[in-house]
Amino acid sequence: MSKKLRANSFLIFIIILLLVGTAEAGKSGKMINPITDVDWSGIFPVKIGGVTIAKGGGDLFSDTPPDNIKSPVCVCKNTIGLSVSFWEPARISETVKDPYYFPTIGTQLGNSKEGFLYGNSSVNADNGKTTNAQEHWLIFAVWNMLDLFLDFPCLDAEQFDIAYITEVDPTWQDDLLGFILNPEALLFANPIANLACIADSVKANYNYPLSPLFWCMGSWGNAYPLTGTAGGNNEVQANAALASRMIFKLGREMLLWDTGVNVCGKVPTPIWIKENYRLQLARPVRGRIVPIGRSTLLWGSSKNPPFGAGGNPADDFMWIMFRKRVCCAGYSL
Repeated sequence: MSKKLRANSFLIFIIILLLVGTAEAGKSGKMINPITDVDWSGIFPVKIGGVTIAKGGGDLFSDTPPDNIKSPVCVCKNTIGLSVSFWEPARISETVKDPYYFPTIGTQLGNSKEGFLYGNSSVNADNGKTTNAQEHWLIFAVWNMLDLFLDFPCLDAEQFDIAYITEVDPTWQDDLLGFILNPEALLFANPIANLACIADSVKANYNYPLSPLFWCMGSWGNAYPLTGTAGGNNEVQANAALASRMIFKLGREMLLWDTGVNVCGKVPTPIWIKENYRLQLARPVRGRIVPIGRSTLLWGSSKNPPFGAGGNPADDFMWIMFRKRVCCAGYSL
């Protein structure tokens, strides 16, 4: 694909979506700016051959788990070179109460039935608050959008696209149907298993989460069931939990492969390795990079103003997912 076409593909895609949704467009907001809306400090640290060449600054970098790299020199099927590791802003996860509203492009496409599939926050019988939201998973090919590092072998040749929406997924709407994908929830979605999540919460608040406790999301609650309802009295925290569940859910469906395990390529992870992912809030208020499970007491203050912020409506969130990337960069054999 030529550079000119690659640079215009994002705009072409947005124009098509806007034309489709014009007739019944509802809520509106600001379109994403790939330069200012991304916390670029999140790509660090960058290591080549096991040596840190760009560390960055601040306390964020204590959040970095150790690399799963055995040797500075790597030999793969068709490549010999040096092991490289960094963090890549690769996907966008939108958690929205208004179905078919896309914070990334700042518009809502038409809904076939008024009130259908709308999210909400409610108080259950135990006086606990639950949040329900729809979710959209977008391929965020930010390097292609900015026309940067196009020849770097560690990056995928992807284009901006909508990869998954839960409005058409019945397993996201109902906990019982969700058991089809995660029958082990019967073992882990209970108060006894939740006790183990205390350790995960402490670890996530200190640096990064404990991946062996895969059913936990630190201070954000239990990962099960893999559906669109989350508990908790904090709206930002509940939506962060839903964005994280989508990582687990897509890995279970073999639609998301982990890039932080093997330098020779992606590997399927039906049980997620959560320390290989970070989230950054971009809507309605830009936030900083956080590991999965870190308490919103440390980063979530004023991130969801009652009437939105900067032209972005409240209660509809956009999260940029950073994933750990390890690869073998060198000469082709």
